Amino acid sequence: MIELSIQKELRSSGGKMLLDIELSVGKGDIVTLYGRSGAGKTSLLMLLAGLMRPDSGFIRADGQTWTDTEKGIWRRPQERNVGLVFQEYALFPNMTVMENLSYAMRKGQKDEREHLIEIMDLNELKNRKPDTLSGCKKQRVDLARALVNKPSVLLLDEPLSALDQDMRGKLQQYILQVHREYGLTTILISHDVTEIIKMSDYVMEMELGRVIRKATPGEIFTHEKLNAKFQFTGEVMKMSRQDFIVIVTVLVGRELVKVVANDSEVEGMEVGDRVLIASKAFNPVIHKIS
Repeated sequence: MIELSIQKELRSSGGKMLLDIELSVGKGDIVTLYGRSGAGKTSLLMLLAGLMRPDSGFIRADGQTWTDTEKGIWRRPQERNVGLVFQEYALFPNMTVMENLSYAMRKGQKDEREHLIEIMDLNELKNRKPDTLSGCKKQRVDLARALVNKPSVLLLDEPLSALDQDMRGKLQQYILQVHREYGLTTILISHDVTEIIKMSDYVMEMELGRVIRKATPGEIFTHEKLNAKFQFTGEVMKMSRQDFIVIVTVLVGRELVKVVANDSEVEGMEVGDRVLIASKAFNPVIHKIS
């Protein structure tokens, strides 16, 4: 479990902003930080990782105090049990994949390299250097390196944003797999609504240095009200039966829309399908796009 209450004055080209955060994250949860650029999301991860010092406040994780300004406690990044992955690959170009993992290992740490090579599907790549790998493969190596010391907390700063949709989907599965296997508490920064819905237990929406809302992805993104005349397309995220009807949850742009459908409308429809939602006599109807 992570508990923190911190304040930090941030400076940027737009001027000063006070990062003033109080939050808790349950052990084993995946929480996404969501909000506009400049809201303070990356700064919060850097404070958690020990790459930035707060002006005041405390951070505690799994019963250990990482920082407490009143008590004069400050643990260096290497003293915090944290794995960190950024959007930019942080691999040494002159080292092989296995050498990159070896370099990151702490002395006395149980050797997890071969296990990570296996679960991240890197066995055929372990003797290759990063500049011979695709973006997706580099990110898998970066993730494996972040996990080589078996952290309790994994911090991910938009690690998949530079990948295409197919590659993002594959990396999401790898992240979910290692999150479960290692019993991690994971904090993710993402602007991709599909990714957030797929991966998150909770979303913390940030604005101007503060968390303004904490809720499930469905509560954050569901849009309940529809105009009488409309037509748009989206992706089916969930289908659930209630008595004689089916509730279809569709991602349209950055919002979730719930549509009540009958059996004939959803025949042959599956999660992931593209659908058209349109008005008919003021009631929304849904059709699979072939």
